[in-house]
Amino acid sequence: MPPSLRVLLIDPADEARRILTERLTLQGFTVVECRDGAEGAIAALQSTPAVVVADLSMPSISGVQLCRLLKSESSTSHVPVVLRGPGGQRNRFWAEQAGAYAYVVKGRMGELVRALRRALRRVVEQGPRSDATFFVQSSTEGLDVRERIAAHLDAALFDSVVAAEVRRLGATESFDRLMDLLSQFVSQVTSYRWMAVTRDTPPRFGLHVNANCRERMLAEARTALGVSESMAMVTIEDEDAVDDLEGPPAICERIPFGDGYLGTIGLAPRAPVHHSDPILIKTIARELGGALRMATLVEESRLTATTDMLTGLLNRRAFLEWATRELRRAERYRDSLSVVVLDVDHFKQVNDRYGHATGDNVLAFVGSMLPKAVRSCDVVARYGGEEFVLALPSTPLQGAVLVAERARRTLEEATVQAGNGSSVPVTASFGVAQLNSGETIDQLIDRADRAMYAAKSGGRNRVETAESLPDPRPHASAPVAVHSAAPPHPVHIADFLGGKN
Repeated sequence: MPPSLRVLLIDPADEARRILTERLTLQGFTVVECRDGAEGAIAALQSTPAVVVADLSMPSISGVQLCRLLKSESSTSHVPVVLRGPGGQRNRFWAEQAGAYAYVVKGRMGELVRALRRALRRVVEQGPRSDATFFVQSSTEGLDVRERIAAHLDAALFDSVVAAEVRRLGATESFDRLMDLLSQFVSQVTSYRWMAVTRDTPPRFGLHVNANCRERMLAEARTALGVSESMAMVTIEDEDAVDDLEGPPAICERIPFGDGYLGTIGLAPRAPVHHSDPILIKTIARELGGALRMATLVEESRLTATTDMLTGLLNRRAFLEWATRELRRAERYRDSLSVVVLDVDHFKQVNDRYGHATGDNVLAFVGSMLPKAVRSCDVVARYGGEEFVLALPSTPLQGAVLVAERARRTLEEATVQAGNGSSVPVTASFGVAQLNSGETIDQLIDRADRAMYAAKSGGRNRVETAESLPDPRPHASAPVAVHSAAPPHPVHIADFLGGKN
């Protein structure tokens, strides 16, 4: 073994250190002794050893801290560190996490010698590194070695605090909430013009910015992160983001998770750039994957529970929950509420003639067209099968009839492509009802449903109102007919298919 390969031995117990030095010397090692972690760190940084042997628990700094310090310094990053201590999986785990080359239980001299020989063999195989510090500048260049230790421990504390804060975001239940809480944290530890996070699947873009320069910073963030204008986004605007119009280039990092990536985080610092900003963003990106994945899973589970997957509309259960709350609001404020129930005409014949794939296309088409016929405050849902329902808050009967007629015309004027390339016309029958005092949501929908069946009986592709139907209650007075019908000669899907239902 070459005499230039020195072993730096750090052990706080004088007698134990003396005995171990003698044993290692007999084995052919050149040993340099130190009594505590700080003294050993100084010795290692002043004169790089071939390998370091240190106790897991030592005065001043622990073996774990020493290991992380030496790994962070360019002159000692390649030096194998063998940590010694009590047995136990936990001690071995922390040694591995610190980057130790090996962990040896105290008293096992043979195992220690074998670990040292393997480590020294690796040093020899890697060759000299005399030029390493010439090309790599230490982040603590020019500091006293004790200041260097303090700086590294401060950096380790910074890293652990940031990591802990980001991991707490795993409790968020949506991307938007995660973005809000992340901006609240990051704005406390640095100053920036904007901060943004993108999620690859499903695509989502979050931006924290000062309202005074929103559009300019939005364009800058989109360019820096490669975000298209079509990507769905959430914007958080407050004074925690500075309103500087110019500044240094954005710092961007991909967000890893498992073997891939989930998105990107970007931060546009204000001038001058703080030296910790790149480290901050790198640390956040490293830890954000778990929280981002958890928020996405919660969103997906909620979407599955409330959304009809074929049409993208609310499902029956979610609609009834919303409509029940809206009914209470309408009753409390004596506001009007109307519902429209519609059923696709001759849908069974479409399935029989063109197949269920074309039938699904028809339903998906209806689901995409109906939201365009209503206001943003209205709710559209797939109620079951080929039946859909619209809830129209603050809308009396006549207004709901106009909405239903508009939707009827929209469907009548469009066609859906079948698998064989032919065009399949789509029509639907509509029933409309307005909420009566003391009525439940089930009763309201039932009246609209009966009106829809009346529209089917009256020739399909038309609008009927519940008020135009005979009142099923005994001794009820004759109802006043208020309904909207289709044009005199509507085009029915049955005519196209050749036959009547």
